[in-house]
Amino acid sequence: MKKILIATEKPFAAAAVQGIKKVFDEAGYDVVLLEKYAETSEFLKAVEDVDGLIIRSDKVTAEVLNAARNLKIVVRAGAGYDNIDLGTCTEKGVVAMNTPGQNSNAVAELAFGMMLYNIRKAFNGSSGTELRDKKIGIHAYGNVGKFIAAIAKGFGMHVYAYDPFVNKEDIERDDVIAMSSLEELYKTCQYISLHIPANEKTKKSVNYDLLKNMPKGATLVNTARKEVIDEEGLLKLMSERTDFNYLSDLAPDCKDEMLEKYPERIVFTAKKMGAQTSEANINAGLAAAKQIVNFFEKGDKTFQVN
Repeated sequence: MKKILIATEKPFAAAAVQGIKKVFDEAGYDVVLLEKYAETSEFLKAVEDVDGLIIRSDKVTAEVLNAARNLKIVVRAGAGYDNIDLGTCTEKGVVAMNTPGQNSNAVAELAFGMMLYNIRKAFNGSSGTELRDKKIGIHAYGNVGKFIAAIAKGFGMHVYAYDPFVNKEDIERDDVIAMSSLEELYKTCQYISLHIPANEKTKKSVNYDLLKNMPKGATLVNTARKEVIDEEGLLKLMSERTDFNYLSDLAPDCKDEMLEKYPERIVFTAKKMGAQTSEANINAGLAAAKQIVNFFEKGDKTFQVN
């Protein structure tokens, strides 16, 4: 019998856990829960004899993988997977997967929630501005980007996108204007919604030179990763341009300085909240469970990332 561990320091919703268990029960797998654990040692102990692992923001390090002597697959219930040591997974023959698209709408809705909160001055009673007829640029046109485009059109915004990995025709099929370069996207759009992963090529790639040419009243919305922002350049720009706003689903390392100097031009969530909806929670958990079953029963590696 296959044994699957659900290790979630931030637990799934009860409905998600029930659904995950049902998927594994039907497959004849044993399921073990490790929720709200306080010490890494608890994780190391729990993973020792499992065949499969589902995580959320939990870190699957080399230490965890070395302890998991029977592990064949780990699935991160969500889009990002920088909390998994992919190199060690490959060395040990462990398949690593994510669940792309399952929380995309939740992330997109949060982006617009932050935008509205910002332009309506935190609903403090003073006059704000509107999104209608503004230009929004989508930096990386993946699953989240497509939801951003759909919602933006509902607000009456003009939608642009740049993604070197997506065909221009596929972008334009969604009634979105495809830009030929990243620089062109940032120069054109007052709003930029950021959706790139954090890797060696993208870390600190959203820098001063890219941001400085954004139009008046510029707003950068980051629901990706804080590592992709060059914070030194961002701080320089914030000091030079009183019209520049930064909204992020994860506070930057320079949070305290920004809160002190530019409190009216920033919005940060208390913790990374893009996937924090009941629907996304359930969708990602069920997808992770089904992917594990399909891997063991059919050899399906569709969402492998290593």
